[in-house]
Amino acid sequence: MTAADSTRPSKRSSEERLSRDERVRPASDDERFGTEPSDIDLVSHSSLHTERIGERLARLAQPGDVLALWGELGAGKTQLTKGVASGLGLEGGVVSSPTFIILHEHYGGRLPLFHLDLYRLEGQDLGTTGWEETLDGGGITVIEWPDRAGDELPADRVDVHLEHIAETKRRVVLSATGPRSTALLKGFHGSLSA
Repeated sequence: MTAADSTRPSKRSSEERLSRDERVRPASDDERFGTEPSDIDLVSHSSLHTERIGERLARLAQPGDVLALWGELGAGKTQLTKGVASGLGLEGGVVSSPTFIILHEHYGGRLPLFHLDLYRLEGQDLGTTGWEETLDGGGITVIEWPDRAGDELPADRVDVHLEHIAETKRRVVLSATGPRSTALLKGFHGSLSA
């Protein structure tokens, strides 16, 4: 190998780089699932790793899937959503926190991405937004601050709990709440060992 060869960018596909270089590892090699069989407990060591979790979920998602992102301000909800956009073939840079707009719709990828931020809504305001139409929009719906939806939150969804561990490190727990979300998480779990 010449010195010039060692400086050339890798020709590996992004799929290969994801599966080899940026693999998100379970919190424990001995226990890939959390306390419930439908839970996956991960540690993300950077914002890039958090994005990769979203990217993997998006690659496996089907029209109508819902991700509910739980966590405090700055926990990584928007970073994960950027990964979802990337996994759908959209530019991750188009995703920003929709705090003042409530809903951003992104088209042009494998599926549409509906990104909701319910932070500024109260329960009574939710019914006037039409947000529930995104659930039947043929894409993936990502909901930040899902607690604001109360009983209106879809029963079958992937709950993604993001928690600060250190400045750049996050605990990410993925939980299925029904048969559809369980199938998505089984596929996600299988992709970790691919």
